[in-house]
Amino acid sequence: MPYLTEEQKKELAATARAIAAPGKGILAADESTGTIGKRLETINVENTEENRRLYRQLLFATDKAVGNYLSGVILFEETLYQKADDGTPFVKLIQDRGIVPGIKVDKGVVQLLGTDEETTTQGLDGMADRCKKYYEAGARFAKWRCVLKIGNGRPSPLAILENANVLARYASICQLNGLTPIVEPEILTDGDHDLEACMVASEKVLAAVYKALSDHHVYLEGTLLKPNMVLPGHSCAKKYTPEQVAMATVTVFQRTLPVAVPGVTFLSGGQSEVDATVHLNAINAFKATKPWSLSFSYGRALQASVLQTWKGKPENVKAAQDVLLHRARCNGLAALGKYQGEDASTAEAAKDLHVADHQY
Repeated sequence: MPYLTEEQKKELAATARAIAAPGKGILAADESTGTIGKRLETINVENTEENRRLYRQLLFATDKAVGNYLSGVILFEETLYQKADDGTPFVKLIQDRGIVPGIKVDKGVVQLLGTDEETTTQGLDGMADRCKKYYEAGARFAKWRCVLKIGNGRPSPLAILENANVLARYASICQLNGLTPIVEPEILTDGDHDLEACMVASEKVLAAVYKALSDHHVYLEGTLLKPNMVLPGHSCAKKYTPEQVAMATVTVFQRTLPVAVPGVTFLSGGQSEVDATVHLNAINAFKATKPWSLSFSYGRALQASVLQTWKGKPENVKAAQDVLLHRARCNGLAALGKYQGEDASTAEAAKDLHVADHQY
């Protein structure tokens, strides 16, 4: 029977703890070719392999101080094998900053028959072989995104069960091949549901996910959770304070998240850059029993202003890197509950980043 050896467990847990280090989080730079194309389109840059490489080089070559606030970077498969202008592999650029390279391993979502546009995630076939190759290339953790929706009876029992099971299969395959799995059951903010509805859905989903992980013998100390914050729907008329969001989010975790899991790295879920930071800070400042590291794994909420500053121009690279360093620092402080706000002159950082039915 395939069981994890003590050495494997030790490595998986060490990776999880390194990523969950206090005051640090993850840069999610694993957008698929189509998704990064949409991002580049907003700054009138053509979606070519070279332009994608130049943009990712900008991110990974940022001043080494970024390693004070980032503990991990999630890469898309293409990016894992790319190099900087001087021939340095991106993986080495990342490692030289004391950051752990990770890899997205899922192959996107597909619809579930007979449901109200609910989905599951594909990519399990051949995943073990891919994980072996990714490990050899320097990756030490992986990410797999499942997506659930609220409203009209959703998330349905079928969607919850199927996505929990697929996340558990993914996690077990990763662990057998040396990669620490980040488990991501994202509940979208699409809709007009209130905070309480998201609490109920989040609780149901996380309870099912951790039951499935247990059934599949996943070693929890060698995993991380990448969940949504508990937020009202994007179209909800009622407004909630960051403190209410914090209380709802922490309460859900207290009811569902085992203490064995070392850390939580929240997804930003289309919040503006500033909102994602403010909510993360409120969660960490909230006085309650919180045995896990509560940090960030942001894509849009770390990169939106960076892209707008860069605009595809070489002369803007340094300024764009400074923006990334600033956003990473703000979120690093928020992960400690020490964020004090920032100069609102960066209007870009306050822009709503929500995309309906977001595909990654």
